[in-house]
Amino acid sequence: MPTRPENDDTATAPMEGFAALGLDPRVLAVLTALGYEEPTPIQRAAIPPLMNGRDVLAQAATGTGKTAAFALPLLHRLRPDAPHRERTTALVLVPTRELAMQVAEAVYRYGKSMGVVAVPIYGGAAMEGQIRSLKRGADVVIATPGRALDHLRRKTLDVSHVRTVILDEADEMLDMGFADDLEAILSATPTEKQVALFSATLAPRLTAIARSHLRDPQIVKIDAESLKAGRSAKVRQVAYIVSRAHKMQALGRILDVEQPTSAIVFCRTRTEVDALTETLNGRGYHAEALHGGLSQDQRDRVMKRFRAHTSELLIATDVAARGLDVSHISHVVNFDVPAAAEAYVHRIGRTGRAGRTGVAITLAEPREHRMLRNIERVTGQPIEVANVPTVADLRARRVELAQGALREAILAGDLDPWRSVVSALADEFDLVDIAAAAIKQSPLAGADEDAAEIPASAPVRERHPARAREAERAERRAARPEGDTPREKKVRAKPTWAVAKLYVGAGRKASLRPGDLVGAIANEMGIDSDAIGAIQIWERHSVVEVPETIADDIIAALSATRIKGKKVMVRRDEERGH
Repeated sequence: MPTRPENDDTATAPMEGFAALGLDPRVLAVLTALGYEEPTPIQRAAIPPLMNGRDVLAQAATGTGKTAAFALPLLHRLRPDAPHRERTTALVLVPTRELAMQVAEAVYRYGKSMGVVAVPIYGGAAMEGQIRSLKRGADVVIATPGRALDHLRRKTLDVSHVRTVILDEADEMLDMGFADDLEAILSATPTEKQVALFSATLAPRLTAIARSHLRDPQIVKIDAESLKAGRSAKVRQVAYIVSRAHKMQALGRILDVEQPTSAIVFCRTRTEVDALTETLNGRGYHAEALHGGLSQDQRDRVMKRFRAHTSELLIATDVAARGLDVSHISHVVNFDVPAAAEAYVHRIGRTGRAGRTGVAITLAEPREHRMLRNIERVTGQPIEVANVPTVADLRARRVELAQGALREAILAGDLDPWRSVVSALADEFDLVDIAAAAIKQSPLAGADEDAAEIPASAPVRERHPARAREAERAERRAARPEGDTPREKKVRAKPTWAVAKLYVGAGRKASLRPGDLVGAIANEMGIDSDAIGAIQIWERHSVVEVPETIADDIIAALSATRIKGKKVMVRRDEERGH
């Protein structure tokens, strides 16, 4: 079965669907070979104006086929076989290195027969190799904003001939603090160019960028309600209220009952990913970790095994899993409730694809019950709140699985080698007792090693919002040091893990903002932004709280990159007077 680079939930319609769009015959031939049949709604709406040279402002969620929506017309207009063509005429900006690799692979596959050269550039990889690739020439460059800006300043990336710029998942880039980088990159490209902006949401910050850099854009908006309606029938959404102390045990119990064929478990930090992977492998599952601490080769091997069903569970952070294309996922598990409803929608959109049914499971702490209700309001879909399976539930499920396995074995036949054993025992024991003993000794019976019940947890009663806001303001006032006061402070929930404070040698004099630090750390380390604690911006330096377990890794990563376009000193904060 051919692999589709993006979630193209294609119908069994004739190939004329793509042919009618007027794409280059060589591109159509590739689509036929890949098994594409009918354009998705975003492809049908965005491809024609992009092929005609129009700017496009498109709102479409992850998993709607938007990579092909901008890549196919980009290749059609690129014409790499034209005489005297200039190099690097298309630039695609994406939020993460994983998505950069994903888009580069898709562009290469679509344009292989046309001789298209696509080069991905992103942070966390050696500059030398990327510089060599760019010197050899690239028709399309797919880049994360920070690394693109680094290459521009080094003059190793020439965008003077760029005729098309694509901003993919623009909302995610803004959330990661890349607004200034995007402005700088767009300003460095020629004034006369085509710009397309794709985003899951159209926040005011995005519309401001659109007003500055898009000319009379074609507005493309895929009806979110129709997407929700299509998903709701295919994805069963359920949440379990459980304390953090019992989450690991609860997840193991839930997986034992659900028996997923393949599942992605989302965690907030790579430390949590590693711990959970080890625990689940200890329970007999074949689990693989995917996070920013892995090299690209390691990630490729992990994904190859997961796609081949060699491993059944993929334990991942949001950033590491963004842009992954896997069509056979039966379950998505949120080990923690996502902070934003959009993140929840992106996650569960990876199951229930291509007409299949899927299951979305969320483990929520009692205090997170309100966040579940907020997700329900935003998505318009109910989330069933269920009790963690009991020991009795687990045993009943094992009996059900054993009955199914025995039924299959009986129907398959080939039981003659074992009949002599049964005949020898039948003279002494009842046949039913013999069969029961055989099942008891087999792996089908399972083990009751975690026979202790998991305590049920009730949602925490919350304070009135006005009182909660006042309490937060009081906490901030109490925490503010005397004398010099920071311009901004990122207020986050107090972390439940050990934190380390890092000193960053840039502050408000360098126009540094909390979002810049969040974006730099999240992109370089591949961790969720929720893992980053309080941030204080002073005149000439800043202080940021990060998980203690990866503090040294973050220091090394930030020391090797640029923040606001400059190399800065990063070390552990010695907590002297500021």
